[in-house]
Amino acid sequence: MAEMSSSNFSKTTTIQQAVSSCCGAIITSLFVTPLDVVKTRLQAQSNPFPKGKCFVYSNGQMDHTCVCENGDGKACYKRNGHFKGTLDAFVKIIQIEGIKSLWSGLSPTLIMALPTTIIYFTCYEKLSEALRSRLGEDNDHIPLVAGSFSRFGSVTVVSPLELIRTRMQYHTLSYKQLHLSIRSKVARDGWLSLWRGWSTTVLRDVPFSAVYWYNYERFKKMMCKSAGAREPTFFIAFTAGAASGSIAAVVTLPFDVVKTHRQTEIWESETSQNPQRDCASTWAVMRKIVAKEGIAGLFAGITPRLFKVAPSCAIMIGTYEYGKAFFRHLNEKTNQHP
Repeated sequence: MAEMSSSNFSKTTTIQQAVSSCCGAIITSLFVTPLDVVKTRLQAQSNPFPKGKCFVYSNGQMDHTCVCENGDGKACYKRNGHFKGTLDAFVKIIQIEGIKSLWSGLSPTLIMALPTTIIYFTCYEKLSEALRSRLGEDNDHIPLVAGSFSRFGSVTVVSPLELIRTRMQYHTLSYKQLHLSIRSKVARDGWLSLWRGWSTTVLRDVPFSAVYWYNYERFKKMMCKSAGAREPTFFIAFTAGAASGSIAAVVTLPFDVVKTHRQTEIWESETSQNPQRDCASTWAVMRKIVAKEGIAGLFAGITPRLFKVAPSCAIMIGTYEYGKAFFRHLNEKTNQHP
């Protein structure tokens, strides 16, 4: 029975890893965005978003904050719907608004999702390779450490860009106006204000990545060993990604609930007529949720989160591993036939 060799995973270049992660992000977004568009439309139908209220949806790669105007959401969320369920919503949106409406808001979000994903996956590969050379090939702590640090780095780098993107989306600012807005904000609140909301994202995403990569690498090795495969097939990566993503989603759900509450709070403060200078801290939000809804409030929405996270993780890692395998085989052929 053949086992995976670390050499198989070091034959792809940084550019090839970036291309693989980029393709994974695009394909994941194409599949997952319609699901969340429909979910948010159904949510808006049963509980309309009031003017000035924020809501958060995800395209499978990152969160996307929308601020409602005139009692309705922007983009695809501003239209009234009369849907009986998920399937009915899919059919009616396609019939009435056209199939493109299922991917509303995808382009601006991809502009953020692509660099985030490339930084994240490339850093994970490089950190894992460096740690394996120091700690040994079979050290179980490698994916946990590499996953945590790579996510921490990607969140920190992209956080100011996400703030700028959301502000530009809401206020429809020109680049000159945006530059003046950012300068005035930095002058008033300091450079750290560009990372507002960073802590809640880190509290959710870093533990998620640690749990995800730890379980993914274990499941992948087990399944490859069971199948006698030298490297993970798309099916193995897809299955291991779905399982590990589900576990990580359940473990980190309280942080996801808190992040959603605080993210909407921050942007309602940013866009209101009388913005508050300070939003509640992460722990204050957590105490508020527990006081109002009990411990169960921190685990609200577990089913929709699993339905979103499991396929997102499965498609992303499956595509990523398939891309790396493609480039490895291409490199082997190139080396054999110079």
